[in-house]
Amino acid sequence: MRKITTSAYMPTDIEVIPVSENVAKIVAYPFETGYAVTLAHPLRRLLYTSTVGFAPTAVKIEGVSHEFDSMRGMLEDVTLFIINLKNLRFKLKNDSEHEVIEYSFKGPKEITGADLCNDIVSIVNPEAYLATINEDAELKFTLVIEKGIGYVPSEEIRESVESGYIALDAFFTPVKHAVYEIENVLVEDNPDYEKIVLTITTDGQVSPLEAFKNSIEAMYKQMAIFNNILSIDVNMAMTSSQGSSEHSKLLESIENLNLSARSFNCLDKAEIKFIGELALMEESELKELKNLGKKSLDEIKAVMAEIGYPFSENKLGDSKESLRKKIAELKS
Repeated sequence: MRKITTSAYMPTDIEVIPVSENVAKIVAYPFETGYAVTLAHPLRRLLYTSTVGFAPTAVKIEGVSHEFDSMRGMLEDVTLFIINLKNLRFKLKNDSEHEVIEYSFKGPKEITGADLCNDIVSIVNPEAYLATINEDAELKFTLVIEKGIGYVPSEEIRESVESGYIALDAFFTPVKHAVYEIENVLVEDNPDYEKIVLTITTDGQVSPLEAFKNSIEAMYKQMAIFNNILSIDVNMAMTSSQGSSEHSKLLESIENLNLSARSFNCLDKAEIKFIGELALMEESELKELKNLGKKSLDEIKAVMAEIGYPFSENKLGDSKESLRKKIAELKS
């Protein structure tokens, strides 16, 4: 007979099992029935979308004007060169988040990832092939390497790159595979408790454990918005909800605006977390944000106007100061 309880069983055990340098298993148990998958599924998604990595975002090749061009003396055409370049896995040193690095090679030479290592950047797959140039050729190119999360298509990067550069699809995530299994585990006489076995494989930019910590931190930060609910008196909330509902949207995360990755990342890097922070800004302040291009600016303006807070109008009135205080509390 199942016991009647007033709270879910708290899991007590967690193990980190190294499989190889870039593979590890995270095992946690015991969970009540249904709780394991409730936690494992979002953690798997966050491993792919929130783990920080590095990727080239733009390249300028001397003598090349576009990605469908060719270069004299190089075996590969530019399209194949770029594909090989994106297969290299970079890692910036000294906690850097953005670097512009110049390279120059004279033939004859077969160029691999190892040839791109220097004091600024390392290549975690140094054996990966890049290009071959003959004895009469000289290959000169400049790479923009950035730190980021997830995947950003070249279309969203193109507006911010300098003239002469070719924008690249940026595959930041260092997590190659993240899979979980739910197993049953016996607790006292009950065999229906559950165990999470999460297997994480990375490309070497970060360890599997670092990637897991990244996803846990991301989950905590996303859930933190609900912390304030714990201190709200339910009866008071019911009586005051009508008066506060008008501006409640402003205390939501900017993720709820469904912006493009480029626009969201720009706001995130500027530590703008809540919609209300945008509503408090003047358009001139928005334009001054680093790396915010015209396309992203227009997108943010359109979305804010759509939810009723256009930059051209002051819809907050006397509530500006209280909104600032509330946002400061949420970010503290």
